[in-house]
Amino acid sequence: MRVRYRDLGTMPYEECWRLQRQLFDAMLARKSAAGEAVPGSCAACNREDDGADSNAGECAGDLLIVEHPAVYTLGKSGRESNMLVSEEFLRTKGAEFHRIDRGGDITFHGPGQIVGYPILDLGLTGHSLKEYVAAIEESVIETVAAYGIAAGRIAGASGVWIDEKTQRARKICAIGVRASRYVTMHGFALNVATDLSWFDYINPCGFTDRGVTSIERETGRPTDMDDVKRRLRDALSKNLNVKIYKI
Repeated sequence: MRVRYRDLGTMPYEECWRLQRQLFDAMLARKSAAGEAVPGSCAACNREDDGADSNAGECAGDLLIVEHPAVYTLGKSGRESNMLVSEEFLRTKGAEFHRIDRGGDITFHGPGQIVGYPILDLGLTGHSLKEYVAAIEESVIETVAAYGIAAGRIAGASGVWIDEKTQRARKICAIGVRASRYVTMHGFALNVATDLSWFDYINPCGFTDRGVTSIERETGRPTDMDDVKRRLRDALSKNLNVKIYKI
């Protein structure tokens, strides 16, 4: 099973949202036309076929990787009170604000953060939604471990945390997804070299007693974004049991 990978560089949130929505809607349309159990395929997957995978033509979807200019997003079940400043104030700081249809509360995206949007058909990958989220979490845990950072989970709080069993618990990666007919959208945001002062304007993910962190904050040294992306892509490929390839 294959997944197409696109590194979009830096892209405004709204532009990326339109692309994500196009891919999501197209996948739902293909499922409706072909039937829920019929594997998807695409010419790109077939062109990349090296003959080693009997399912080489089967395409489970796309993985978009991007950095956004400063933007805050509020999930459909989130509380606007977790935004601690006005939208007008954010505009003076050069940040945008969007209400969106993912799960979770409010979060920040900005430079130095790897945002991943997997648009996948879980009917093809064979994952439940719970297993899918766990696979993303595990991939991030493995990625940050390569930089000497021990991370884990907190029951009832999605994402990846440092010192998760202590009063110093802080989030290094937020996760918020949406799924319709087992097709996913939205995804995760891993802080690599993010300016963490942006989080001062919100209760991150709705929490008032837990902080945020980044790879660079934890290690105290510069981190190569391309290296993190490579490690993350490899971990996602392993934990989702798909072959992720660039187009």
